[in-house]
Amino acid sequence: MMIRHVGQLRRAGAAAVLAAALAVSVTACNSEGDAAKPSTTASSSANGESDKGGQNDGGKTLPDTSKVLATLNGEEGIAMVVHEAKRDSGGFLTISGDFKNTSGKSFTTPVQWSGDESAIRKTGSSLAAMTLVDSKGRKRYFVLRDTENRPLTTTKYASSIRAGETLSFFAQFPAPPESTTTVDLQFPGFPNGPIEIS
Repeated sequence: MMIRHVGQLRRAGAAAVLAAALAVSVTACNSEGDAAKPSTTASSSANGESDKGGQNDGGKTLPDTSKVLATLNGEEGIAMVVHEAKRDSGGFLTISGDFKNTSGKSFTTPVQWSGDESAIRKTGSSLAAMTLVDSKGRKRYFVLRDTENRPLTTTKYASSIRAGETLSFFAQFPAPPESTTTVDLQFPGFPNGPIEIS
């Protein structure tokens, strides 16, 4: 009788040990699989770009600064250099570039850059006054707003640009029709400039 109980206990113990060993091996396999799998987020942030190329965290397109679509010389030695005017599949057009202070003194960014709409004044400094004109289609395009009426453009920049320094910018607009390949950029303090859309 005793021998039968001992045999049953041994079999039950062996089954328990086997089940525990299987559980440990399954966990180890899953851990190794996760470790071997490359992390898209980590690789994207390490490179500063996503798999789509040219995008950093936040989905903002990085302009190709080797290209210059236009250089508009403004007041007091400030220049607006437009690097890119790019359509995307969502029906938007993003203008990006730099403001360069080529003078020997600090340049105070004008309040006119933010536009005169009272609804967006709470955003603070912005480039909401920038517009694009499609002469061919006889349309003017304004900077897009989000659901809280904030302009989709560079905001909250410094109140001045020191001598020799630059301020990078972007502004997003509704994209003109595909047949429109050139628009005129208009911005307070700068002459109008034709911009070729890529």
